Amino acid sequence: TNNLVAICMKKKIERFILVSTDKAVYSENIMGASKRISEIIVQDAVKQNKITNFAIVRFGNVIGSSGSVIPLFREQIFRGGPVTVTDENMTRYFMSISEASQLVLLAGSYGSEGEIFILDMGKPIKIIDLAKNMIQVYGFTEKNKSNPDGDIEIKFTKKRPGEKMEEKLYSSSRLKSTGHKKVNKA
Repeated sequence: TNNLVAICMKKKIERFILVSTDKAVYSENIMGASKRISEIIVQDAVKQNKITNFAIVRFGNVIGSSGSVIPLFREQIFRGGPVTVTDENMTRYFMSISEASQLVLLAGSYGSEGEIFILDMGKPIKIIDLAKNMIQVYGFTEKNKSNPDGDIEIKFTKKRPGEKMEEKLYSSSRLKSTGHKKVNKA
């Protein structure tokens, strides 16, 4: 991030958009911490530069992207299970690839001074509900105590170090409107 910011300033690039993540808020792992550091680098660059318009766009999980739980669940379902879920109370935000990309570009066009824009991702979804729905959508039944003859079992794993039960998109409770209902400014 530091190298890209420096090159953009040197070459007088008009706009720089950092795609960040909900993991940057109260980061508990390397990915979240590195994204938060990247946000700070971009915000600091604004003080040194008045040509490049800097913006940060923060959001949660994109359906079907690398690292998304959805391809993993699909693979586990077609292997015959089990589908592995960390905890029955774990939640995540989800957004489609096309919606995320459109909103990133829109939010980035609003930014000029390293503002952090938060995409409205709706309500978080329980991962257990996602797993159950995917099993059903693919034409299978859940194997459990009440349905021992079901097709696919759901197994719970332990929370890994740095893994959060729920993600936060921002640390303070105040967001400012940008004029678009799905894009807010932290």
